[in-house]
Amino acid sequence: MKKLSKFLKPFALSVGIVLILVFLQSLSDLYLPTLMADIVDNGVVKGDSAYIWKIGGFMLLVAAGGMICSVGASYFSAKIASGFGKLLRSRVFSHVSGFSLNEFDQIGTSSLITRTTNDITQVQQVLVMMLRMMIMAPMMCIGGIIMAVSKDAKLTLVLAVSLPILVLVIAILAKKGLPLFKAMQAKLDSLNRVLRENLTGIRVIRSFNKIEHEKKRFDMANMDLTETAIKVNKIMALLMPLMMIFLNLTTVAIIWFGSIRISNGHMQVGDLMAFIQYAMQIMFSLIMVSMMFVMIPRASVSAGRINEVLELTADISDPASPKKPAEDKGSVVFRDVTFCYPGAEIPALSNISFTMKPGETTAVIGGTGSGKSTLVNLIPRFYDIDSGSILVDGVDSREMKQEDLRGKIGFVPQQAVLFSGTVAENIRFGKEAASEEEIRHAAEIAQAKNFIEEMPEGYESVISQGGTNVSGGQKQRLSIARALVRKPEIYIFDDSFSSLDFKTDAKLRAALKDETAEAAVLIVAQRVSTIMDADQIIVLDEGTISGIGTHKELMKTNEVYREIVMSQLSEEEIA
Repeated sequence: MKKLSKFLKPFALSVGIVLILVFLQSLSDLYLPTLMADIVDNGVVKGDSAYIWKIGGFMLLVAAGGMICSVGASYFSAKIASGFGKLLRSRVFSHVSGFSLNEFDQIGTSSLITRTTNDITQVQQVLVMMLRMMIMAPMMCIGGIIMAVSKDAKLTLVLAVSLPILVLVIAILAKKGLPLFKAMQAKLDSLNRVLRENLTGIRVIRSFNKIEHEKKRFDMANMDLTETAIKVNKIMALLMPLMMIFLNLTTVAIIWFGSIRISNGHMQVGDLMAFIQYAMQIMFSLIMVSMMFVMIPRASVSAGRINEVLELTADISDPASPKKPAEDKGSVVFRDVTFCYPGAEIPALSNISFTMKPGETTAVIGGTGSGKSTLVNLIPRFYDIDSGSILVDGVDSREMKQEDLRGKIGFVPQQAVLFSGTVAENIRFGKEAASEEEIRHAAEIAQAKNFIEEMPEGYESVISQGGTNVSGGQKQRLSIARALVRKPEIYIFDDSFSSLDFKTDAKLRAALKDETAEAAVLIVAQRVSTIMDADQIIVLDEGTISGIGTHKELMKTNEVYREIVMSQLSEEEIA
């Protein structure tokens, strides 16, 4: 919690106002029992109506002042907590946006969502409580004890017995509750993960008739969270009944011993009434503290999880003195590149060396797990290589700003991703300032023009979340249009034609040839027909380069490539 307090700096003035208002409210609450004792002892006992009206009116003013302070403190507390939550969410989001794929793999997407939403909400709720109670509770407790002693010092011996027991009970319950709160947040992550997998994979689940299996899986995660929540709530549920028992027993003891002191002439009735109220204030201040102990453990766990995200430094960062690459080039050179995923026993890629030149098309082909997608992920620096170097326009990609590097690349991922919004907005994602003409041209080259114009509102038609209202092939073509509108120096197509029929595939490649004539193009494909005309074809086999050359050259010299071709094409097509 302390580490997150820096996000309160913009609200320092408002925090000061809250503390002053709470302080004045506490003074008001502490002063009222004394005024009541004065009315009883000097007004009611003596039958002085004027004195009762005078002090009673003053009591009303004090109570009204306390109420105004309370309303003001509540308003400013809510405002501070909301602003704090907004700043913290923005900070976490911007920090996570700078993560490499390695950090996402490390924490997990579902956990990051929980930490950005639920965990920050937990901290926000406790902040409201703390702003009100961190001054009020100790002041009411200490002030109540001082005022009680001033009324009758000997009677405070009752409090000297009950208060330590009460504090001990609170401490024991808080100690037992903290580990369970921590477990609850971890189990909430698990529930979130199962739910997210169910929602994103609903087509697969239904196609394999696994709905009942997934229901059981969700029920297990849900029950696990529920059982932990019940355990912690059972512990915390003991708190209030125990508090009320101690409160009532303390009140009975005060009345018992107070009545003896009144009968002996050592105390007045008004003072006893005031003493009871001060005892209530002391006990209720401890109840407030106990409520904080209920909330703070869970919030501290949430704060720890938020700090874990904020303190996690990205593996990939911009260099202190970035080099500016030459303009309008687009060459990519791999020099003896080796890359291994964290925790993996063997490298995904080993000793990879090749060159991509502007105006040429480089294709990558290989079996499943040969490292094709890993290779394309290294060019935009989604991961950092273990050894070797990747030169873009003659500059090592690790010596460039990530923004400059990725600004040169038009990337079409293996799984086409669309965002909620219109068709035009999705294409414009590649270039924010793209004109309507540029969008239409990119869509035409990507062979998306016809189906877009057939949609009810054309380019203003709404794409639903995840692109569920368009087909797989349409998604791919819109993703390609998004890359084309950028007019980058380097194009990367990661198996981006797999959902297209052969006719559309051929049309698209023919259109791309002119559009990308001055750029370096990298195509990863499973189909041999897609990459046969490439200027150079790189054959990957178990993370290493098996061969580099044109289609004809590789058919003569490379066994791996020949096997791939033979498995896909007939003898007539090969000839």
